[in-house]
Amino acid sequence: MTTPRRRPVRPGAVVPRADRTSPRPNGSRRSGTRGEAAGTKAEGKAGRQAGTEAGKAVARRLARLYPHAHCSLDFGSPFELLVATILSAQCTDKRVNAVTVGLFSHWPTAAALAAAPTGDLEAVIRSTGFFRAKARSIRGCCQGLVERHGGEVPRSLDDLVLLPGVGRKTANVVLGSAFGQAAGVVVDTHVGRISRRLGLTRQTDPVRVEQDLMAALPRRHWIAFSHRLIEHGRTVCTARRPRCEACPLADLCPRVGVRLPTRRPG
Repeated sequence: MTTPRRRPVRPGAVVPRADRTSPRPNGSRRSGTRGEAAGTKAEGKAGRQAGTEAGKAVARRLARLYPHAHCSLDFGSPFELLVATILSAQCTDKRVNAVTVGLFSHWPTAAALAAAPTGDLEAVIRSTGFFRAKARSIRGCCQGLVERHGGEVPRSLDDLVLLPGVGRKTANVVLGSAFGQAAGVVVDTHVGRISRRLGLTRQTDPVRVEQDLMAALPRRHWIAFSHRLIEHGRTVCTARRPRCEACPLADLCPRVGVRLPTRRPG
């Protein structure tokens, strides 16, 4: 049998690799990914930096524009926020808030949710979408909380991301909004899109976007920045028709990738 030959690589050529930071379809995740290692290095570097001039200017402006922006998920404890954040994937916060009222009245603790019958749990969260995968993630996460942390939500990013269904985004939401810990920057669709338009990052992978934002922003803005940028994205810098002519960030924004409608003469 002929042994297949590898194609020679030109000197200096970049060899593409599969993205090892992307989540699996069932919500599970691989431990020890390069993205996590790079994120840890970025945290240390960003913790020593005061942020870039562009990042500081945007953060200060957003703080003036949206001083009361906060997490829009309703929660009464770190545990409730953790579960609500898992449910919020591909779902509106409004829908999640409507669902969690009944969810936590049935199963108010991690131990209760860990033992919840799968069919009953799926029925309660069905309207949030992807309910089977979310049910597996929630039960697995709660089992991990009971077995490893006595049913309590850990205050460490490293511990949180080891729980089923919990990635850096979910961990950052919980640490920032429930514990007030600036461990990183929450990157959702709004944050990634607008950060690219503002020229704060050129990346599309959420982990790499987070690394750029952590380096660009003063640490004191890490928690609130995402909430403020999300509100700005919902009201002004929308995906399809950004209101650039009325945007209070217009003088700071290079409008990367933005295509404004052209006016017809006459």
